[in-house]
Amino acid sequence: MNRKVVIAALVAAVVLGTGGVVVLTRIASQQASVAPLRNDPAKTAQVKKTNLADQQSVTGQLGFGAERSLTSRKGGTVTALPKQGDVVERGKPAFHSDARPVPLFYGETPLYRDLEPGMSNGPDVRVVEENLAALGFADFGTPDDKFTYYTATALKKWQKANGLEQTGELGSGDVVVQPGAVRVSSLTAQLGAPAGGDLMKVTGTERAVTVELEQSKQRLAKQGEKVELSITGGKPTTGTTTSVTRTTGDPNQGQKPKIVLTISVDDPKAAEGVESGSVTAVFTVARKQNVLAVPIGALLALAEGGYGLVTDDGRTIPVTVGIFAKGQVEVQGEGLREGMKVVTTE
Repeated sequence: MNRKVVIAALVAAVVLGTGGVVVLTRIASQQASVAPLRNDPAKTAQVKKTNLADQQSVTGQLGFGAERSLTSRKGGTVTALPKQGDVVERGKPAFHSDARPVPLFYGETPLYRDLEPGMSNGPDVRVVEENLAALGFADFGTPDDKFTYYTATALKKWQKANGLEQTGELGSGDVVVQPGAVRVSSLTAQLGAPAGGDLMKVTGTERAVTVELEQSKQRLAKQGEKVELSITGGKPTTGTTTSVTRTTGDPNQGQKPKIVLTISVDDPKAAEGVESGSVTAVFTVARKQNVLAVPIGALLALAEGGYGLVTDDGRTIPVTVGIFAKGQVEVQGEGLREGMKVVTTE
């Protein structure tokens, strides 16, 4: 029988900071035999210059994004509510109080006071004028922060068109303000309940992915970042992180604080026919351009500490490592060059 040297690779991955550190140990064992020693040919790989992207995958859920509460400051009694799944757009009733519609306006600033002639300027006036203009009532010209006679005139025309009392004034609870059209995900109020308070849970109307992250993965929570999406039952596509919110959790219930991301789906057709389901979201943590890289299996833990590469002619070159990506690792070292062959276990 022949004597054979068995080369084994032990890889231990430890996640630190923005990437992974891989410790690689090569263990040699011998099997006794009376035949002469024969070594198996070593596997080699070329040192390549390439672009690397350190990525992490997280599971999310396809739906319409994170829920939020729709609240009202209207007095009276709830007399009509939308159904779960209904979409409410600008100018349409979000609900009815005392048999009168309470329409939805778009904006980032809620109405925090009653609007009436003689009031001071403010961003809430601009929100109302922008919505009136979008609905075809723009007697005041270009929307601004000033409540004028012409603002009141436009309000009266809008009130008449909606079957409301034509006062030329607008109470803080006469409309509800949301960033855009909403989809009703659940109702929290019932007919006959007070019209003020939390009435329903709503989401956006576009398909979106919701991802919950542990606090330790906060580095993935970057608004505006592109994300690769693989939708179960759908097609691969990309998305954009549109919002980042935080939950406090409840220690008494064993609930930890979470970071909730809403990721828009760039190509809605990728989710066609899929109402809900799991999604694999791939976040790119770091990118490196034109760096030298080798397979992870080429790394050798040196006795004096650190890492090295063994060339095909038996030399050991100490290296420092950078980011890890899809089985490759960035390496730097004196004498290391593109095209050089190094021993690897892969």
